[in-house]
Amino acid sequence: MTHELILVTGATGFLGRIICQELSIDYSIETLSKSSGNTYRADLATDVPVFENNFRTVIHAAAKAHVIPRIGKEADEFFQINVQGTVHLTKGLERHGKLPAQFVFISSVAVYGCDDGEMIKEDFPLLGETPYAKSKIQAESYLEDWSKNNNIKLTILRLPLLVGQNPPGNLGKMIGWMKNGLYVGIGSGSARKSMVLASDVARFIPVVAKLGGIYNLTDGYHPTIFELENALAENQKRNKLYRLPDAFLRAVAKAGDVVGDKFPVNSQKFLKLTSSLTFSDAKAREIAGWKPHSVIDNLPNL
Repeated sequence: MTHELILVTGATGFLGRIICQELSIDYSIETLSKSSGNTYRADLATDVPVFENNFRTVIHAAAKAHVIPRIGKEADEFFQINVQGTVHLTKGLERHGKLPAQFVFISSVAVYGCDDGEMIKEDFPLLGETPYAKSKIQAESYLEDWSKNNNIKLTILRLPLLVGQNPPGNLGKMIGWMKNGLYVGIGSGSARKSMVLASDVARFIPVVAKLGGIYNLTDGYHPTIFELENALAENQKRNKLYRLPDAFLRAVAKAGDVVGDKFPVNSQKFLKLTSSLTFSDAKAREIAGWKPHSVIDNLPNL
């Protein structure tokens, strides 16, 4: 283990936990979260943290994830946590005195605002319109100015679907439904989606942090939904998955267009579910030697 000290925010979250597990083998880790059991306990949405030590690297993984807000207060929380929380973190580092040499920000491909597209690169316009996407865009912009003004090497990682044990979000729901025999496939499942193993991201951070820059990270294969479903079903010992055909779903979606937002699916949602959306990780491979594992070939037992 090196004496290089790393701070990880959001250390109790899905990716934060994996980062700590992977990097604690070779690095000294201190953690920040609003829950107990961390080196520093603070709610970044409201608090400027007080630090005791100097950090070589800060990995900022604390965030409110991209759920759909139901009321204005929930939408505001994205900016309080993802933007103001980032500002509070940097103010805490400034107040301590010695700033880190490297800062890694965990962002998202949601900043591009795309429901479909093929091999989208880092120079694609940031068109995200959801509160989550806008908050990530604002946090990225703030950190770019802050790191430049303070001569800190900034790395921004724009991540797609993260895969690992006990995942949150839609992947976690999919696994839960399969375990209970309730999962039904949508359409042909031929749409390709970018995804990446959280453990690969964690192990890559110390390498790319020394270089700085903005990178998409994917597994490079971009499996179809059908492939992911079958790999998960195999893990769950499910021999057969039932599917709803495209024609049936398209008809239901058109009905949703008439009924309104309370209906579970409409034509826009149907298009999103059945369209490929992939991102290029060529920059990370060429500049930083990114060599990820295939999600399908290395799917953990979820």
